[in-house]
Amino acid sequence: QVQLVESGGGLVQAGGSLRLSCAASGKIFSINAMGWYRQASGKQRELVAAITSIGVTNYADSAKGRFTISRDNAKNTVYLQMNSLKPEDTAVYYCNAEIRDSTWPRAMPYWGKGTLVSVSS
Repeated sequence: QVQLVESGGGLVQAGGSLRLSCAASGKIFSINAMGWYRQASGKQRELVAAITSIGVTNYADSAKGRFTISRDNAKNTVYLQMNSLKPEDTAVYYCNAEIRDSTWPRAMPYWGKGTLVSVSS
C-alpha cells in the first residue's frame, strides 16, 4: 500500500550534477526520518544522507560538501542534490523512509526500488 518511488538518476560526467527525488504515497499517517542509501556493484548498501522530520541532516563523509538532502513534508518527498559527482558515486541509489501507516501504529522502514546513477570519468 505504501510505496516509495525514486526518480532522477542517469548518466553524467565527473563534475556534473543530478537531483534525485523520492515520493512516498499510500495510506500514510506520518513519516519520520527519510534518507538516501546507495549500493555499488559488489559492495554493501551504505547511508549517503538522512533527514529527520524537522530537517536535521546527517551525511556520509564522502557526501559532505557535495550533496544536499532536503524534504517537502507536504508532498511526502525527499530530494538529494548531488554536485561535483565522482566516478566513485556510481551506484544504485535507494530511498528509505520510516513510515507509520494507517493500519499499524508503529513506524516501519520502507524502501524504493532504486535509481541508477552512473558517473563517467
